[in-house]
Amino acid sequence: MELNKYQQELFEKQRPVIEKFGKRTWGWSIFFLLWILLGGYALYLQISKGHGITGMRDNVVWGLYIANFIFFIGISYAGAVISGILHILKVEWRKPIIRIAEMITVIATIIGPVYILLCVGRLDRLHHLILYPRLQSPITWDVLAISTYFTGSVIFLYLALIKDFAIYRDAKLNIPKWKQKMYKILAIGYRGTPSQKRHIRISTNLMAIMIIPLAIIVHSVLSWIFGMTLRPGWHSTIFGPYFVLAAIYSGTGVLIMSMWVYRRMYKLNSHLTDKHFIYLGYIMMVLGAAYGYFTFSEYLTDWFSSQKWDSEVIEKIFNPAKYGWWFLFSNVAGIIIPVLIVALPATRKPNFIALASFFMVLALWVKRYLIIVPTLESPLLPMQDTRMEYVKYSATWVEWALTFAGIATFFLFFTLASKFVTIIPISEFGDKEKQVVPGPVADKEKELATV
Repeated sequence: MELNKYQQELFEKQRPVIEKFGKRTWGWSIFFLLWILLGGYALYLQISKGHGITGMRDNVVWGLYIANFIFFIGISYAGAVISGILHILKVEWRKPIIRIAEMITVIATIIGPVYILLCVGRLDRLHHLILYPRLQSPITWDVLAISTYFTGSVIFLYLALIKDFAIYRDAKLNIPKWKQKMYKILAIGYRGTPSQKRHIRISTNLMAIMIIPLAIIVHSVLSWIFGMTLRPGWHSTIFGPYFVLAAIYSGTGVLIMSMWVYRRMYKLNSHLTDKHFIYLGYIMMVLGAAYGYFTFSEYLTDWFSSQKWDSEVIEKIFNPAKYGWWFLFSNVAGIIIPVLIVALPATRKPNFIALASFFMVLALWVKRYLIIVPTLESPLLPMQDTRMEYVKYSATWVEWALTFAGIATFFLFFTLASKFVTIIPISEFGDKEKQVVPGPVADKEKELATV
């Protein structure tokens, strides 16, 4: 395929990343693999000795695993929603970041459901969800929704990659033959003809339109697993939009952090510019303010109702001796700091925005934990003569090992993905000979051209 001048420059800058697997990449890959091996050992112990080696008991049946499941599924939706909306609206500055968003969607959707399997005591009956589904159960619909959403996300990512696969195929890269053959197969004979361009454009637009409602539906169904359960802190009509908003919010933070890492690792400052961080920071600020409103509404209504069962959960969350400090951190780091960082011009810089995103993502994971554990520690019937570990949940090293193994897998997939595809899509810049990228340099060029 023929490339214009800007595409050629962009490709040549990213070409060494695809051709070479450097020492730094090997080092990080081995580091992530060690964590994954530790998680594999923990999984072996859990399977061989049972769930007794975890902190989960008859009373608190869920813990870190479900918090991780909600977290990973949540961040996947932001990639789908952001990339889908920006694609439909044809926002020009989306082009350098859209592939990162799409990769977040697919990778997080692969990892998230694994944590559900870690909670299942009888994996030999897992197929019963498909053979004997109960249509009244939100879990059945969750399985169907996530499967459909994952399929759509993979198709959406692949459609966006076809043209770039054709570029890799024709570029005579210094890569092994199996990799060259893989590019040839994945390019499916794309040559850039008008008919092929039209078919890909129509297909991508249709998938972008479908992926947005799919993401909203999937996380809404996930929230109904909690909202339709008669438990304090869960039985709420606000959970659907609350979960969807929190998912997009946390996913935006992960996207910003991914941009910051790739920009520093591969020296992509001229493509992932300050403007990209500022624009996504504005999105994060608006989502943070809305998320703060939903959080305030959720706890205000529970507190004001003064129901005994709800009050017990509220007391645990607000009490510094129990979960009060966790709750304070989740709101300060998850709402106040990101909003202030972006709102103030002095701190509206890529490094500050990325740092605020990191603490925000961590805070929203804590919020998922606070949704699950305090509620399960508040049984309807009083428990007497019971050991404390059956009443209060405390995660064991096995659960933490599997948690960090999932995070390491997420990073490893991103590291390996950058060795197979260019992080900045080449084909997105094919419409113009010189593509203007938002940033100080581009703004100066535009000003000189006007003069």
